[in-house]
Amino acid sequence: MAFTLPDLPYAHDALAAGGMSKETLEYHHDKHHKAYVDKLNELVAGTEWEGKSLEDIVKGTYQSGAVAQNGIFNNASQHWNHAQFWEMMGPNPGAIPGELEKALTEAFGSVDEFKKKFAEAGVGQFGSGWAWLVKDKDGSLKVTKTENGVNPLCFGQTALLGCDVWEHSYYIDFRNARPKYLENFLNNLVNWENVASRL
Repeated sequence: MAFTLPDLPYAHDALAAGGMSKETLEYHHDKHHKAYVDKLNELVAGTEWEGKSLEDIVKGTYQSGAVAQNGIFNNASQHWNHAQFWEMMGPNPGAIPGELEKALTEAFGSVDEFKKKFAEAGVGQFGSGWAWLVKDKDGSLKVTKTENGVNPLCFGQTALLGCDVWEHSYYIDFRNARPKYLENFLNNLVNWENVASRL
């Protein structure tokens, strides 16, 4: 069965008050994400990956290391990353649920310290990539960063929160100010209930 572009869980203009414009979502979701889905369907047709789950494709093509799998991996991982990203944001971020706040405080010292480390990871990712809050295999919470489309699935981790730091995710609204984009993401866009549900 072919992969499809998931609908946004909110209207294209729903995040505008939080700093992500309708234009950004129209380009980022409707064009960039759709391109990954379309290319993935084209590349997996007639291969061993046709009919496999997105997660299996991401993990299998990453671990194979075969150059021939790179295109499949890149498009599959970016499809997965973006499908999570839209759900990790929302028009009414609200307070951080108690269980998540406790876990962040235990892992990083405070919620503010977590936000600082997460923003530093995103700013420090050279070129394109992602910043992540993950639950590692041992159950501990960590902030990580990955290049291009690489994601926590590749390392057996659970993605709790991810932020796209490819320029197309912020250039319309923040130009080249990636630090401001990350600060705004953490303070105005994260759907903390969704993050907590992934714990």
